[in-house]
Amino acid sequence: MEESSMISCKGYTPWKGLLFTASFLLCWYQPTTAQVTIESVPPHVVEGESNLFLVHNLPEDLLSISWFKEGANMDHRIATYILEYNIALPGTAHSGRETVYPNGSLWIQNVTHKDTGFYILQTISGEVKTVSRTYIHLHVYTSLMKCGRHPTSAQPTIESVPPRVTEGSSVLLVVHNLPENLQTLFWYKGINVFKNHEVSRHIIAKNSSMPGPAHSGRETVYSNGSLALHNVTWKDAGFYTLLTLTTNLAAEVAHGQLQLDTCRSFPIQLTIESMPHNVVEGENALLIVHNIPEDLLSFVWYKGIPIVNSHKIVQNVVTSNKSMLGSELSGRETVYPNGSLLFQHAAQEDAGFYTLRTLNAQFETQEAHVYLHIYKPVVQPFILVTSTNVTVQSSVVLACISTDTGISTQWIFNNQSLQLTERMTLSLKKCRLSIDPVRMEDAGEYKCEVSNPVSSMTSLPVRLAVINE
Repeated sequence: MEESSMISCKGYTPWKGLLFTASFLLCWYQPTTAQVTIESVPPHVVEGESNLFLVHNLPEDLLSISWFKEGANMDHRIATYILEYNIALPGTAHSGRETVYPNGSLWIQNVTHKDTGFYILQTISGEVKTVSRTYIHLHVYTSLMKCGRHPTSAQPTIESVPPRVTEGSSVLLVVHNLPENLQTLFWYKGINVFKNHEVSRHIIAKNSSMPGPAHSGRETVYSNGSLALHNVTWKDAGFYTLLTLTTNLAAEVAHGQLQLDTCRSFPIQLTIESMPHNVVEGENALLIVHNIPEDLLSFVWYKGIPIVNSHKIVQNVVTSNKSMLGSELSGRETVYPNGSLLFQHAAQEDAGFYTLRTLNAQFETQEAHVYLHIYKPVVQPFILVTSTNVTVQSSVVLACISTDTGISTQWIFNNQSLQLTERMTLSLKKCRLSIDPVRMEDAGEYKCEVSNPVSSMTSLPVRLAVINE
């Protein structure tokens, strides 16, 4: 375990990437004689997520604070924080996922079912006497309550809203399937992650963005990863790359495309348009080529970026109207003289980037890229609930379970869109709803709706009964 530093009044926090509540980012603790209490943040944690034991009313003039699992002895010690020297010393029960802070709080990353149990916070005074001993129980819900698919099974994707934009208007590049434990995200102009192409970066813990060398002053990055571009010009057209970095330093890359309305006047460039923009699996997909050179000699289609000869789909020699097939041809493609490429019965393996290279009579080449989105229609989700009969002041968790990836989730209460209150918490992907504490007005019928760009389905209702005891 690395050494921790006291959180200073200047706002310095050395523990990058941790998603703290605002109350944790206070300048040290205030003098108090109140009883030490511990709050679990979030109140309900699922396998694979992280949990913070937030300590309130920590006594003054302490020598050390120690955390234990199950028993307050050295065999069960997770870590001890020595306040005078501002260091944390791991114990025999330390798994490498725990961090202790000078205000007494304990952060556990990537919790597992084995982390379920009692935790003990013990404080020692400068006279080496026990000042307080506080207990809290952590219950880690099993994967049945983990409503979202595992991050590795759903890669981030980017959707342009609207799909095509006119000059002078705005567009939003919406991100789907962000990693749960996100630390930082970076946006780049183009298909490569180059420093000088960085548009902006967003630091989750600080909820702040910093512009990069490619920032024009018209871009805005949101905490959900989405990138807005205002007063769009023809220079903004093309691909954008999103790089995400999680708290365990896992990185993922996604690409999105901003397409301008070709009816508007801007320098003529070779472009490709997917029709429809979002393809349903099993239907046909057409990659339409715009502005192909008039004095064309040949063109070649490749699967992916960058161009690799082994990824050639087809090469067409215009002057002889002959086609040479490549190793990436599946047999379901049709190429047209205007350069457009048709996929019949599009399959999931067809999704991805495609590159078109043209050669004119002056032996000049042009390249254009397009991303083909292929979606399966979503299946009906269902709701799991910790209990359908709860008492006032207790808590309840509802999880919207879906086998689909790349989806959005909405909650419905008594046949109307659920209006969140301060007692309700949604997981990052909105597929898990926590209510704590429960009140009488929470009784009723709950449903969830999942959707992707081509379809949506609503679950069967679950009725929650609230008993006033």
